[in-house]
Amino acid sequence: MIGYKKIVGTIFAVMFHALSILLILIASYNFVDYAFNPQGEFMSTVIHSINTFVIALAMFELGAGISKEYCSSDEEENTYSNIRRIITRFVGTVCIALVLEALIMIIKYSELELAGNLYYPVSILFGGSFLLVALGAFLWLTKGHKE
Repeated sequence: MIGYKKIVGTIFAVMFHALSILLILIASYNFVDYAFNPQGEFMSTVIHSINTFVIALAMFELGAGISKEYCSSDEEENTYSNIRRIITRFVGTVCIALVLEALIMIIKYSELELAGNLYYPVSILFGGSFLLVALGAFLWLTKGHKE
């Protein structure tokens, strides 16, 4: 059964790392394409590229966490501290992605004069804030746990 756990963990880790590399290539292509063929607004392209890079980072963190959790031996390090570190990095990256997405939406809605739709990015900001508060509560509640 341990071999199965490592095989499936490796498959998922490779899959998330491959998605991360694909997103990096897509974001780089979009940015370079805009540099040689400017169409649209520069700031929108930059923010969209940064957002894609952050999502790629989240995919990489998820793949690294899965790899560390399922593909390495169980006796190496403290499991609780590993999980705390992995969850903190992943949730932090997701919060950054949510805030960037809300920023993009606010910029787009203000350009298009759609102020009535601002409750969408505000709800994304509240969701990201709640996620960050929940992460803080998780870290506070698990600070004394040892194996």
